[in-house]
Amino acid sequence: MSFDLAVLAMDELADVAAARAMFDRCTSDHHGESEPDERVVGFYERLRSLFPDRPPFAAESPWMSTPLAIGIDHVIMNLSFSSRADAAIKAIEELAAEFRLVIWDPQSQDAYLPGRARFTR
Repeated sequence: MSFDLAVLAMDELADVAAARAMFDRCTSDHHGESEPDERVVGFYERLRSLFPDRPPFAAESPWMSTPLAIGIDHVIMNLSFSSRADAAIKAIEELAAEFRLVIWDPQSQDAYLPGRARFTR
């Protein structure tokens, strides 16, 4: 089994509706192109240095689908629904806070903003 998490480059005024709309846009065929957000680039580089998304993979890789889905303003991760993902989830939370990115959980429709507690629908 697996589950998805996304990090989104949004401003501090984002709310759950904006995060949901951005995730929908990022996963649609109508996602715009421009220069990558530096926060997303930094997050992705640091995350993949800890948990590579290209071969060779560690036996306990947390990823169920590779490479990770990256865009100019997001990274979407498909993780193992097992203890293999625990360390990756912790790293995702820490790096998202460091790079001021919103974490979006499409299963629960919860968003986690940097410096703020989780907020839901």
